[in-house]
Amino acid sequence: MSFRDESDDQNLRKPFLHTGSWYRMGSRQSSMMGSSQVIRDSSISVLACVLIVALGPIQFGFTCGYSSPTQTAITRDLELTLSEFSLFASLSNVGAMVGAITSGQISEYIGRKGSLMIAAIPNIIGWLAISFARESSFLYMGRLLEGFGVGIISYTVPVYIAEIAPQNLRGALGSVNQLSVTIGIMLAYLLGLFVPWRILAVLGILPCTILITGLFFIPESPRWLAKMGMTEDFEASLQVLRGFDTDISIEVNEIKRSVASSSRRTTIRFSELKQRRYYFPLTVGIGLLILQQLSGINGVVFYSSTIFESAGITSSDVATLGLGALQVIATGVTAWLADKAGRRALLIISSVGMTVSILIVAVSFFVKGFVSDDSSLYSILDIFSVIGVVAMVVTFSLGMGPIPWVIMSEILPINIKGLAGSVATLANWLTVWLITMTANLLLNWSGGGTFAIYTLVSAFTVAFVSIWVPETKGKTLEEIQRSLR
Repeated sequence: MSFRDESDDQNLRKPFLHTGSWYRMGSRQSSMMGSSQVIRDSSISVLACVLIVALGPIQFGFTCGYSSPTQTAITRDLELTLSEFSLFASLSNVGAMVGAITSGQISEYIGRKGSLMIAAIPNIIGWLAISFARESSFLYMGRLLEGFGVGIISYTVPVYIAEIAPQNLRGALGSVNQLSVTIGIMLAYLLGLFVPWRILAVLGILPCTILITGLFFIPESPRWLAKMGMTEDFEASLQVLRGFDTDISIEVNEIKRSVASSSRRTTIRFSELKQRRYYFPLTVGIGLLILQQLSGINGVVFYSSTIFESAGITSSDVATLGLGALQVIATGVTAWLADKAGRRALLIISSVGMTVSILIVAVSFFVKGFVSDDSSLYSILDIFSVIGVVAMVVTFSLGMGPIPWVIMSEILPINIKGLAGSVATLANWLTVWLITMTANLLLNWSGGGTFAIYTLVSAFTVAFVSIWVPETKGKTLEEIQRSLR
């Protein structure tokens, strides 16, 4: 048995958004009104490209955060039951799983920018459906469409960033993906305190609307263009990303050698997946994205408002907003450290911190079962629970939040990247759905037991990272692939 290599028929494919001509013209026609110098002075930097595609993850986070501040108003205005609203909130996960299945293949066939365009359109339609909803069916349709777009975005953005970023900035720029997700969540929480739910849905259109416009002004991934055999476009894209005065010959030759090496065979047999060059990156990429969610971060956040209330914090919405702000700050610190401390170090520090933090919460819950509700010890244990939850969210954001997506985008082999990326993203969203669906049941069974399970998963993550995850800091994508052979 075998499956087709993703480089088959590469000469028949073209980018969905072909926007390379303006900078090729500027770099070649220096005699025409000095256009070359103008383009050099205003060349698009990698940072500008990252900030534009980061609007996708902001949309991702806004979708995740939308249901929390709007629950009371939506259930009142549309006369929904709690189960109907819970279905509405969970449908984004279902849509995301569908989007994840298709994300890799869409991204390989029409390019990274084309894939983001495909993701943005259903997001806009989905928000419009929610904002004009008069019954639950429009809410459900809108949520599914949003989820579909988010599923594609969650794969495509980290891959695009990894493929355009220079090796010394790839960790920091890759972490912008998760930073943008946390910003989107915080914006949904913040705006939800002040604006009606329909207006909040209209505001949800803005990130993808701006993203669509921005996609026409940034280059396609040079590595995807090289893989498709579009040599002229590939070199022009890389030149504009590195600056028109930069010598890109070494990087061009390295990418060409990597593409040529991965394209020698048109089929890969399933038996060949036993080779280290395939099974190892698949295990690491998929394993990290599953463990990211099995740590129970969604379950902890889900229960955080109850823990805050037990500790005497009356405004759970403000506390949740504060938690979101801490996530943004911690993820920003990770972006700063990713290319200094390295991926492995951040993952180990993060998973150790999560293990200790969740253990504090678990012990607090177990001990509270043997203490009177009106005792001073009970109040102290509530405070420890709050400290544990806050510490868990912060330490998660310091590594296990952003870094697994960075590693996934770096480590997967180029010739099976689309298929493998789809599987990894689908595994992540399946785990999100599993944790979301089981968190309430587990917490009703035993708060201490639930957090004990999450503690064990985080402890296993420490071992997994220590044994399996390689350090990719300071290496080109091509060097990473050679090191795995």
